[in-house]
Amino acid sequence: MTLPTAIPSPGRGVWYLGPLPLRAYGILIVCGMVVAVWITSRRYAARGGDPELASTMAMWAIPFGIVGARIYHVLTSPAAYFGPGGNPLQALEIWKGGLGIWGGVALGAVGAWIALRRAGQRMGPMADSVAPALLVAQAIGRWGNWFNQELFGAPTTLPWGLRIDAAHMPAGYPEGTLFHPTFLYECLWNLAMAGLIVLLDRRHRFRSGQVFALYLMAYTLGRGWIEMLRIDDAEHVLGLRLNVWASLLVFLGGLVLFVLAGRRGAPTELTAAERALVVSRDEPDRDGPDAALPAEQEGSEGVIGPTTHGPTSPGAPGDR
Repeated sequence: MTLPTAIPSPGRGVWYLGPLPLRAYGILIVCGMVVAVWITSRRYAARGGDPELASTMAMWAIPFGIVGARIYHVLTSPAAYFGPGGNPLQALEIWKGGLGIWGGVALGAVGAWIALRRAGQRMGPMADSVAPALLVAQAIGRWGNWFNQELFGAPTTLPWGLRIDAAHMPAGYPEGTLFHPTFLYECLWNLAMAGLIVLLDRRHRFRSGQVFALYLMAYTLGRGWIEMLRIDDAEHVLGLRLNVWASLLVFLGGLVLFVLAGRRGAPTELTAAERALVVSRDEPDRDGPDAALPAEQEGSEGVIGPTTHGPTSPGAPGDR
């Protein structure tokens, strides 16, 4: 019997603007990205960084992250693409859903590193700035699973059980069965952890990389138990879903990172030299091309090497 307090599922997840499909899954992911960049830019500015660098970093990190997330999903769910009746070309159909967070974080970090390397800035302050923003973005993106009626949990009689349409009902369950709304659990968990990280970051003097380590541990704590509620097909290792093992490993990695970053003792704020590099980039625009010459002539040191940034032009040394 369907409970009147059950959470309904959306009747559709795709709208058409002429021939162009507008998918709720993709729209929510984009919204999450926009919010994450905004939060990161404000937090990075509070650390003494250039807030515009967050947008520049996103232009590198987001494409890398999407590719990484899709690769992780395909590798951990190969049957749908390479098993009997599978179609390898469907691995490219990212608009139909299927992204793995760990592949996204891994390759997204590579893209972020490239952007920060080009800007002559350290990874730590930016990673600490983006930590709670990632949780908020993931909280928003999870609602795409609600629209797609996918990745829900086991049957439940709780009043907030999720109602699934007959077309999306998994085999073996009678119509009207309610399921755990794992998308909602993860959304609420992520928002709570984002708030906790921001609070801790304000009250404690963390070292560079430790706030990002908190993100890794906080997210995986929730993802582990939520993952075990799900009933969708997944690869299992020693009786546990592969993503549960991934969460355990990433949690341990976050713990190791937290300890090592604390011992290393690098500041999570930009150093005086890094702040000077930010200012030196702004000065040519305000005071003219000659404003950058004294620093170049003196061979001032940036974070990665000598500061060679002059006017932004195709022939400028910093562009090669």
